[in-house]
Amino acid sequence: METIKLSNGVEMPLLGYGVFLVSPQECERCVSDALSVGYRLIDTAQAYANEEGVGEAIAKSGIKREDIFLTTKVWISNAGEEKAAKSIDESLRKLKTDYIDLLLIHQAYGDVFGSWRAMEKAYRAGKVRAIGVSNFQEARFFDFAHYVDVKPMVNQLQCNTLAQQNGIQGVLNDFGTRMMAWGPLGGQGAEGVIKSELLASIGAKYGKNAAQVALRWLTQRGIVAIPKSSHKERMAQNLDIFDFSLTAEDMKQIATLNQSDTGFINFSDMQFVKRLIETYG
Repeated sequence: METIKLSNGVEMPLLGYGVFLVSPQECERCVSDALSVGYRLIDTAQAYANEEGVGEAIAKSGIKREDIFLTTKVWISNAGEEKAAKSIDESLRKLKTDYIDLLLIHQAYGDVFGSWRAMEKAYRAGKVRAIGVSNFQEARFFDFAHYVDVKPMVNQLQCNTLAQQNGIQGVLNDFGTRMMAWGPLGGQGAEGVIKSELLASIGAKYGKNAAQVALRWLTQRGIVAIPKSSHKERMAQNLDIFDFSLTAEDMKQIATLNQSDTGFINFSDMQFVKRLIETYG
């Protein structure tokens, strides 16, 4: 497995397994399958309501805890220093672990600065090895990162061949922040990644499918990808991307697929934000 180094020196796998919309009933089985085929990065969140399943799968896997990179996220209902601190301890309990490898703020709303103070304390106390944010678009990310003490080490965004997130990359680089891609094979408005004729034709040269090319395109750019599948065979296929490299011409052709650089959900849309805050804030 190829890795990247975060700004504090922590090594993070470039490919992981995400459990968004994996039911609590199915989560333990899915994560167990993912670990068995070779995944060592698992991405969950408080809002997914399946941290317990992740924790059970890891505990039963027989894999050393230090060999697994575990990510979770603080939800908006737990925003604020006191509530975030309590939620971190609750996530640790549910995940059956003494530390979280990467902890993110899930949405850019609510008392994010209070949440960050709690996360900084958890980081300094050794409860968390790295901290970052999720769904912070360019201007919001700059505003946040400019004022906090410990700069975000990761920003998790919708990123794939149809939503390439080129615009924010320079700002992330300025703060030493790595990008992590949710929906690397599409997800929430980005249909057509795995159906792309261009990706399929590029993959044919290497004996790979469109999904494998899409994931390799991300990891080759140094972007962490967390595809999801409930099928063990598909999990293994998604992981099998490190035995080939895309050429400069391949990358140039894939760049033409970009449809919505910032993703297919406008996290600054007033109705989206109003619904988020009124429902969970």
